[in-house]
Amino acid sequence: MPTINGAYPGSMTEHHPVRRPVDAIADRYVADVAALDPTLATFAGITGHEDRLPDLSPDGFDARAGLLRAAVADVRAAVPTDERERVAKESFLERGDLEIALDDAGVTRSRVSVITSSLHSVREAFDLMDTQSEAGWAAIDARLAAVPDALDGYRATLLAEAAAGRVSARPQLVQIAAQTRSWTGSGTGEGDFFAGLAAKAMGAGVPDALVDQLRAHAGAASAAVATFGRFLEGELAPRASEREAVGREEYALHSRWFLGTDIDLDETYAWGWDELSRLDRAMVQVADEVVPGGGVADAAAALDADPARVFTDKAAFRDWMQDLADRTLADMADKHFDIPEPIRRIECRIAPTDDGGVYYTGPSEDFSRPGRMWWSVPAGQESFSTWKEVTTVFHEGVPGHHLQIGQAVYRTEQLNRWQRLLCWVSGHGEGWALYAERLMEELGYLDDPGDRLGMLDSQAFRAARVVVDIGMHLELTIPENPWGFHVGERWTPALGLEFMLARSSMSEPELRFEVQRYLGWPGQAPSYKVGERIWLQAREEARQRQGSAFDLRTFHRQALDLGSLGLDPLRDALARL
Repeated sequence: MPTINGAYPGSMTEHHPVRRPVDAIADRYVADVAALDPTLATFAGITGHEDRLPDLSPDGFDARAGLLRAAVADVRAAVPTDERERVAKESFLERGDLEIALDDAGVTRSRVSVITSSLHSVREAFDLMDTQSEAGWAAIDARLAAVPDALDGYRATLLAEAAAGRVSARPQLVQIAAQTRSWTGSGTGEGDFFAGLAAKAMGAGVPDALVDQLRAHAGAASAAVATFGRFLEGELAPRASEREAVGREEYALHSRWFLGTDIDLDETYAWGWDELSRLDRAMVQVADEVVPGGGVADAAAALDADPARVFTDKAAFRDWMQDLADRTLADMADKHFDIPEPIRRIECRIAPTDDGGVYYTGPSEDFSRPGRMWWSVPAGQESFSTWKEVTTVFHEGVPGHHLQIGQAVYRTEQLNRWQRLLCWVSGHGEGWALYAERLMEELGYLDDPGDRLGMLDSQAFRAARVVVDIGMHLELTIPENPWGFHVGERWTPALGLEFMLARSSMSEPELRFEVQRYLGWPGQAPSYKVGERIWLQAREEARQRQGSAFDLRTFHRQALDLGSLGLDPLRDALARL
């Protein structure tokens, strides 16, 4: 095995012999980075590292950066043996070069937000761990015991970055501190996540001695997270700026990372306004089908009042999502998509925290852990309407993320291990999932006007995010618009929230979190709608090239078989098919 700063040999791997040098380098990188970042391994479904946490100190970040730089250099020098490996090389270099650029800019180590940071990764890794065996609980215990040291290292990294003038915006730090209070039960009256996790071991056949250890280590982990939250708010936040806008230059780098392509930010901002206006007109038409003569607000109120579409019990709503996901998967398989047998299982779960949002986690490499759709219920939300969530199930399940990610994990004969387990490009992935929502309308699965209004509402929500995200971070001027919204003023976070409240049917707590997310994660929110735009363009380009020979099912299979990759490499690869 090479050293961190050494070269990656093109030796034998399980799937790729010496004649496939790019695959061999990528496979070795996966094994090495999983050892250095055990939480990444957990998210990727790579076993053997469950009892550890990564070194989050500056030395730990240096080690992982060195590993990546060595792999990028070796992949750049490798000569691919065929078209499939050529795509793998292009994808690895596109992602690797951008990840290095983000590290050079100080973003990787200093950036924390309400939705993503090393702190969030530490907490969320426990959600995916085995709770069905004594060995699984022993790994949880060891990882809980590692939390205090991991967060001490992360504190040292953030202080080192702050000394260099790199600190995330104060509002983000304050909100993350509030999240830690929610996770640990301090100051909110809510349950302690860590204590709750340890409590699950009781009655699960776990020896009493291990249960006692779990309780002790859970208490220490909870205390460490609470202490870290106080550090963010009391020590780091005073050194931070109130300004959350990152400006054009940094925003362009983030946008490239999330999309895998450069976009004209001003053109995209203008397109976002046009797309939102188009969707608004479509919503008015569908609303008239729900409430003849009524507007969108009237239709939403009628749908929210329909007992057949509303749940007041979280478990019942989760079961509804599971049933719809199962039925859709069964209906799609062998008809509209080629769905391998291991992917024909998805779990819907209620997330253990109330941060808000619906998200997907992929299956483990051996599919013993299935793909999962997680629903994080915002604090205070007590009713749940299905008309807004039918399209969410399509987005997170099939034909969205579950099909896309699960198929990539399954394709061992076509994709190297890095492509299958570690590569994720938001514009590709979220763009596909949003494309999948529109595709379901094309296939006739949204003929119910209420469900179709929910899809349009989701699309309009994503279009509004294009406008707000670019507008807030570049502090652009608000142009003439159909709603007369603050024309001529410059975007601020307060105007961003006001706009999202006016243009979305989501609840205020959900939208407050959404705007906080945009401000702390620049460029990610537009990747959904911009990615969908590029997927639609790629489909039309394929249709034009192939003429009467174009087949939609074949296009989808060939596109998904490429795995996740930047949108530039995607278009290049599709053009060569």
